[in-house]
Amino acid sequence: MANEHCRTITRTIRRHQLKEMVPLADSTIFGMEQRGEFPRRFALSPRCVVWDLSEVEDWLASRRTCPIERGRQVDVRQRRSRPVRGSDRVPALVQ
Repeated sequence: MANEHCRTITRTIRRHQLKEMVPLADSTIFGMEQRGEFPRRFALSPRCVVWDLSEVEDWLASRRTCPIERGRQVDVRQRRSRPVRGSDRVPALVQ
């Protein structure tokens, strides 16, 4: 029954190969893994982690098909530290 849950791994990739395919920071990838939004890495040895290539390719394909919503635009005038002061308009360029 344990074999039902195991998936055959055809090829794995290391971190530098992953970074060539997915140009995200390590911290972003780690956070997405923790939230279940990115394929999980697994350890081959204490110092070597890898990702399943087919899972990463499936993730990339799913990202291509569904658009990601942008975050809200932050109103910089509402910041507590370093608020922007002055008029609400952008100054005109001097020619």
